Formats: sequence, structure tokens, C-alpha cells
Amino acid sequence: MRYLRIAPLIGLVVLMGCSKLEEVGKAPSFSPLEGSYQHHAMYSSPMPENADPDAPSDASSLWTANRVSLLGDRRAGGRGDILTVVIEIDDSAEISNSTGRNRTGSQQMGIPSLLGIPQRLDRVLPEGASMAEAVETNSSSDFSGTGNVSRNEKLTLRVAATVVEELPNGVLRIEGQQEVRVNFELRELIVTGYVRPTDISRQNEITYDKIAGARISYGGRGQITDVQQPRYGQQVAEILLPF
Repeated sequence: MRYLRIAPLIGLVVLMGCSKLEEVGKAPSFSPLEGSYQHHAMYSSPMPENADPDAPSDASSLWTANRVSLLGDRRAGGRGDILTVVIEIDDSAEISNSTGRNRTGSQQMGIPSLLGIPQRLDRVLPEGASMAEAVETNSSSDFSGTGNVSRNEKLTLRVAATVVEELPNGVLRIEGQQEVRVNFELRELIVTGYVRPTDISRQNEITYDKIAGARISYGGRGQITDVQQPRYGQQVAEILLPF
């Protein structure tokens, strides 16, 4: 029975190991774009520029307002459009806290004489007990705590994002993904969030601090990342062991 209980766990460990063994000698695979929000937005049917068929056409004008003209607005504004997200993070924080607390208390109470009652009670009390020194307490507590936080982050990146959805209030939901593979290490950058069309610059760029609900992920996967991570057994042991 004991082996039957351990068998599923052994099988799970073997399967986890096999998934890694398949990548031996191979570079990390790129994430497929097919099926993503960007893919669907790119292949969606564009909205007509003029909803009214009776509206006058500006095809014969020298200064048209379409995007291919000299004075046209080339900023992203609809589903499937592309814009550049500029990520320039240079944050630093330093916090230092110190707390100290000290308290001492002492209490003493006795009834040496009260109409002869304490003397009568002393006769029936256990040996050594006396109402003259009925209660005496002493307490002392001491607490000291210190905390320090020092953080410095600097990140400069540029990534192209796609407008995957245009909300009813005019806000655009964007999603961008960039993957760069160098030898056997894959670096990936993911950016998602909501932007206002008015915050997009004339160069069709927007900074990360103007993206609401921004989710920025910069990491990697490959041989170097695997070496930097603890083994599965060590991670499980750190979770299960109570000490």
C-alpha cells in the first residue's frame, strides 16, 4: 500500500523531468502569435473611415486628412493599429525605521489590619501566607525593532504594441510582446494596459507612466535562467518543511 501511494508522486516527478529533457540541446522556442489578441486584431476587418455614404469625399483635395497624407494623423486609434511604448524606469527608494519600547510595572497590596479580620484569616491560610502581603506583582517588557529598505531599479526599453480592443468610452487596450533569442537564452518583454488616444504623441509613442493598469514583464527563459533557479525538489522542500 505504501508503494501505491508513492507511485503517483514518482510519476509526476518523472513527467516534470521529461518535459525538461525534451529541451536538452535545443534553444527555447518562441511563443506563437497565432491565437493571441494581437493576431486577431491584425486580421480583423477595419472600420470604414466614413460611415455615411452620402458624405462628401476628399479624394480630390490636396490636403486630405487620411493617414497617408502629409498632414494626416498617423497615431494609433483603432483595433489593429500599432504604436510604440517607451519604458524608462529609474526608481529608487530608501526607507529606514526604528522602534523601541520599554515598560516596567510593580504592584503591591496588603491588609495588615482591618477590625481583626486579617488576623483571623491568617489562622486558616496555608503556612507562610498572610493577608499583610496579599498581592505583589512585578512586570517588565522590552521591545526593539529596526527595518531598512534600499531599492534601485533602472530599465530602458522600447516595444511595439498593438491595439487589440477599442472600449466604448474611447480608451484603447494595447498588448505588446517582444522576444529576442541569443544563443540558448530567450529574453521576453510583455506590455499590456489601457491608454487614451490623446496621450499618444505625434510620433505615435506613449510612455509607460500614461498606461493605466500597466503590466510590464521583462524576463527570460533558457539555460542561464534554469541555472539561476533552485531545483524542483528544493522548492518543494522549502514549501513543505516547517523549519
